[in-house]
Amino acid sequence: MRNLIRGHISPGSAEAYAFATICIVLASLVRWILGLISPDILPFATFFPAILLAALVGGPGPGIFAATLGGVIGWWAFLAPQFALLPLAPHHQIDLLLYLFSALIIVWGADHYRRLASRLADEEALRRLSVEELSHRLKNKLATIQAILRLRLREHRQLSIDVIASLDALMATDNLIMQTQGQGARIRDILFAEVRPYEASRVIIDGPDVLLPPKLASVMALLVHELATNAAKYGALSSPAGAQTNLLACDPEWTPRMSVWHLADIPPAPAFVYETTGSRQARRRNLPPTRLF
Repeated sequence: MRNLIRGHISPGSAEAYAFATICIVLASLVRWILGLISPDILPFATFFPAILLAALVGGPGPGIFAATLGGVIGWWAFLAPQFALLPLAPHHQIDLLLYLFSALIIVWGADHYRRLASRLADEEALRRLSVEELSHRLKNKLATIQAILRLRLREHRQLSIDVIASLDALMATDNLIMQTQGQGARIRDILFAEVRPYEASRVIIDGPDVLLPPKLASVMALLVHELATNAAKYGALSSPAGAQTNLLACDPEWTPRMSVWHLADIPPAPAFVYETTGSRQARRRNLPPTRLF
């Protein structure tokens, strides 16, 4: 519907009025056909959807035009006496007034929805632009950090290569989150992108490679980032001999579930316990409990 509203027809243009006329003509034909099938059908029944569509696509002007044109055609063709405007019985006068009142409400509601949809689309475009700008700035900062590291560690070439490779792996996760804004991502790609800085060979991933929709992929990327970060600070990935196993599963509705176990040489957990960003994401998404230590 939003694509239709923000289509090639400009509000209030000649094309919008032509579109409104076509809608009313089609509504009149449908009303005439229905009248042949059932003579008791309401005279203005088919005009309301046409008015709504005309107002959504063309704005309030074409909507009011469609309501007026539909009222005149319905009055002339479908109210007794047919094919004449006068005389008009009192109960038909009430029908016509109710039609006009209902049509005006439809036009007002459609215009309000149209303005709201247009504003939401503009805000979404601004949000995307802001995210792209922040991503661009982050890449520039990362490039600056890498240049400083190459300069400072020029006498330790292997260390410089390892550190820069870790930074590149961290950036891969941010790039993956950016990509999920449009087409989604596979859960294995999210996991691999996040664990690369911590030696991916120490991590075992088992389970189906589920394609996540964009919003869920973004949430999952943030969740996995928190889990991997906590594992690197306190869990198995903080120990040279530590290992981590990620078991993926799906319920009957193909909703991804993830459980994490840390194996071998796990350092002692910190004494304090608090809810991390990853834990909050898991709780909001109703994911099963995840063991970090």
